[in-house]
Amino acid sequence: MSLPKHVAIIMDGNGRWAQLKRRPRTFGHIKGTRVAKKIITACSRRGIKNLTLYAFSTENWFRPQEEVSLLMMILRRYLKRETENLVKENIRFSVIGDMALIPLDVSDAIAHSMEATAHCTGLHLVFALSYGSRQEITNTVKEIAMRVAAGELAPEDIDESLINSTLSTYPTPDPDLIIRTSGEQRLSNFLLWQAAYSEFYFTEVLWPNFTESHLDEALHAFSKRQRRYGKVTTNDNVEKLSN
Repeated sequence: MSLPKHVAIIMDGNGRWAQLKRRPRTFGHIKGTRVAKKIITACSRRGIKNLTLYAFSTENWFRPQEEVSLLMMILRRYLKRETENLVKENIRFSVIGDMALIPLDVSDAIAHSMEATAHCTGLHLVFALSYGSRQEITNTVKEIAMRVAAGELAPEDIDESLINSTLSTYPTPDPDLIIRTSGEQRLSNFLLWQAAYSEFYFTEVLWPNFTESHLDEALHAFSKRQRRYGKVTTNDNVEKLSN
């Protein structure tokens, strides 16, 4: 089976899962974190090279303060507890997003995990935290504009390669497969530039119910996709001629 080199996941449905069980939304986030741990390990052991998890968007800051504080606490606790396991599994950890908004204790935990796993050569695990793709693209445009204004670049030097290398995701390759749980079918400001030729897999399964079997279903569906990148294949041409 042909595996994607980079899988990105929009982990959606924690709140709805909790509501269905008549529990607080925070209960869903705790359960969702446990699922994320299992899926990270599963991706690593299946030989996937890059995994990006949409953990906290820029829009999530507008949620109730109690929920935001809990999410930050869960993240800090996860990193403190799981860094040793990441090293054991040879998983390198990094983050994309606006770290200026992240509480200091969480930032310290992030820095420790990144330093501790910097030597790992297996799965590259990326948490998108305080991340929004429009903001990322806006910052990229500003940076390039400043370089042009400073005389470091000419306008004709601006191309896709330059933009790619200025994005916060560089040098991680664009996602081959983007999975979204909970039945929603949109990107929600996630990797808009990078998703230009990604394959999408939407499932009705709420994130806290997502299992390794569901992951394998998504990977199997990806393996059957024919990726043309805007081109046509020989078979396409033959079919057109025969018609």
